[in-house]
Amino acid sequence: MNSCLESAETKVTNAYVARVIEETKAKNANEPEFLQTVEEVLTTLAPVIDKHPEYEKIALLERLVEPERIISFRVPWLNDKGETIVNRGYRIQFSGAIGPYKGGLRFHPSVNQSIMKFLAFEQIFKNSLTSLPIGGGKGGSDFDPKGKSDNEIMRFCQSFMTELCKHIGHNLDVPAGDIGVGGREIGYLFGQYRRIRNTYEAGVLTGKGLEYGGSLARPEATGYGLMYYMREMLKANEMTLQGKTAIISGSGNVAIYACQKAQAYGVKVLAMSDSNGCIYDENGIDLDAVRQIKEVNRGRIREYLESHPSARYTENVKGETPAVYTIKADLILPCATQNDINLETAKLLTANGAIAVGEGANMPCTNEAEAYFLENNVLVAPAKAANAGGVSVSALEMSQNSMRYSWTFEEVDQKLDSIMVNIFKACKDAADEYGYGKNYIAGANIAGFLKVAKAMVSQGII
Repeated sequence: MNSCLESAETKVTNAYVARVIEETKAKNANEPEFLQTVEEVLTTLAPVIDKHPEYEKIALLERLVEPERIISFRVPWLNDKGETIVNRGYRIQFSGAIGPYKGGLRFHPSVNQSIMKFLAFEQIFKNSLTSLPIGGGKGGSDFDPKGKSDNEIMRFCQSFMTELCKHIGHNLDVPAGDIGVGGREIGYLFGQYRRIRNTYEAGVLTGKGLEYGGSLARPEATGYGLMYYMREMLKANEMTLQGKTAIISGSGNVAIYACQKAQAYGVKVLAMSDSNGCIYDENGIDLDAVRQIKEVNRGRIREYLESHPSARYTENVKGETPAVYTIKADLILPCATQNDINLETAKLLTANGAIAVGEGANMPCTNEAEAYFLENNVLVAPAKAANAGGVSVSALEMSQNSMRYSWTFEEVDQKLDSIMVNIFKACKDAADEYGYGKNYIAGANIAGFLKVAKAMVSQGII
């Protein structure tokens, strides 16, 4: 795979935008993922800045790309052998202009400050698009939960929260889950927070278990929301999901529920993957089997062949296109991690007849790949819009915690569907207004930016 520094050759017509991009590159030279998302967002904002030259006088863009707060801390914990291990923890509180910081925690060995900043920056616009009062933040650690016992994960989570609890609160910063942080980890984190703070502040974490303040439909939210957005995007382009084929990279929470909802809409999902390789089933993926492997057994996707011997497994080769993207399909749903699709992969997918890409993961396509898709009439559902279902239901969980009341699954799902319909409409309307046509990436950036910009102007130079 090529470096995540790949970007489209985009000519920035607004001098202020161009200057801020270059200054940001100079200040953050060792943070490629963060620079990638800043460039992707700011280049699309040029026509907005043309209409609002007053933003330059108040350094609005300079303030937008600088986090309000970066928190970094050590996380010492004991493994089952009694050895002391030290990891690094982060919380990036990027923008609180429209509400308390809100964003997930990621536990993965790849975590560093650049990745945390990119995720938190994206979260600003994603949360704005939901129309709910939540700001942008993100956090996590380079801790790897794979292969760890429950007791090791509990001890790590307790140590992590011992420091994190000083910086969060239901009116300040509300973390949730992300890669490596599921219901088990949220439970351990919440327990330690309650123990230290000596209060039952249910709204301080989302993604909780139903027994202690969680919301129905939260596990399904990101995957379902992705397919609601895809439905609306295809409808706006006189197409439907019914009868389409799809491939899904990943087999975690987002991938599983995207698959479930896609199948409910009549899509044949042909392939799913993990970091080792992918399974291909010409009859359509048996989702129950995948869930048993990944959610219950915590196994590898290749185990699918044990119950489905007619399926095919292809192992990934380092430096080559991930196996899942070599399979022909109408819909491409990257639901794994960032920069999964580079320019070469985008060319292959386009040549294989892809009509739409739905970004279930955060920034799964390089900027150059996104540009290639758009240039070749492949629709792109951008991550900050298409995968906003998870944070939307997290905000609904916060609302239920505040009311000390729970909605039914159907009520939450209906609210999620409505939110995703409105998000697509906001993206389409912004793209139309600023001359971007079917470039919903630009539409999402602009629609998300406008709300945040107005709030920043209203609150003065802070």
